[in-house]
Amino acid sequence: MGTLQRSIALARAAWGVLRQDKELAILPILSFAAWLVIAATFALPIATIAGGTNEGDSWTANPLVWVIAFAGYVVLTYVMIFFNAAIVCGADERLQGGDPTLGSALRGARERAGVLLPWAVLSATVSLVLRALEERLGLIGRIVVGFVGLAWTLVTFLVVPILVVEQLSVGAAVKRSAELFKHTWGENVVTNGGVWLLGTLAAVAGLIVVFPLLVLGGAATALGIVIGLAWIAVVSVVVTTLSGIVSIALYRYAVDGDVPGFGTDQLREAFRPRKRGLSI
Repeated sequence: MGTLQRSIALARAAWGVLRQDKELAILPILSFAAWLVIAATFALPIATIAGGTNEGDSWTANPLVWVIAFAGYVVLTYVMIFFNAAIVCGADERLQGGDPTLGSALRGARERAGVLLPWAVLSATVSLVLRALEERLGLIGRIVVGFVGLAWTLVTFLVVPILVVEQLSVGAAVKRSAELFKHTWGENVVTNGGVWLLGTLAAVAGLIVVFPLLVLGGAATALGIVIGLAWIAVVSVVVTTLSGIVSIALYRYAVDGDVPGFGTDQLREAFRPRKRGLSI
């Protein structure tokens, strides 16, 4: 079974979980709403400080601006991680034979709020450092930093499921995620990317459908824009939810060797052992 086929198989299995627990798709919507409110909350004092300066761009050197901006970025990162953890909690409850609700998923994430916070701080810090390096390096340097960022994302993909299930410290969780990546599915990281690839293809297909409206002009164009944006939003919500479900499924298979509701043969292919002599 090829990588794309495995991705489709996993996405279909995750879709089966989502069909049983459609309320999980509400979590990315709540996450986005909370993100907007918090972003506006932090933007106001930053704009106030910036507007209170009289020397052009001198506000950029104000340490208070950077402190508030960093704090805001950490909080926004925490919001995304928190709701992702809620998706993982809900999906794991279903995979363990339970019947999750929106309340039980949020409660599960809330009970793990303490272990999620250090991961949000670390994740936000790494993201900002990589972004700063990209802005200061040339083309080759940006490419290298881009690969470093990709490697970080892949190696830490299972951190949230690990924090949810095992509640380790952030350092131990990152180490464990790297170990699972190395020993169980290092050769098949594209499987997870397949979920996002399918989402991208779905979004493009939707835009192709509304394209005739976009070229007609007037009210038809406005309608096409509204439909297109709505479709992209729906696809984003579904893909985000499916990604959370797939992450806990991959974790459960790596640890337990079996995931209820997922085809064992499909997951065995996704976790095909690494060839000797290869390293990450």
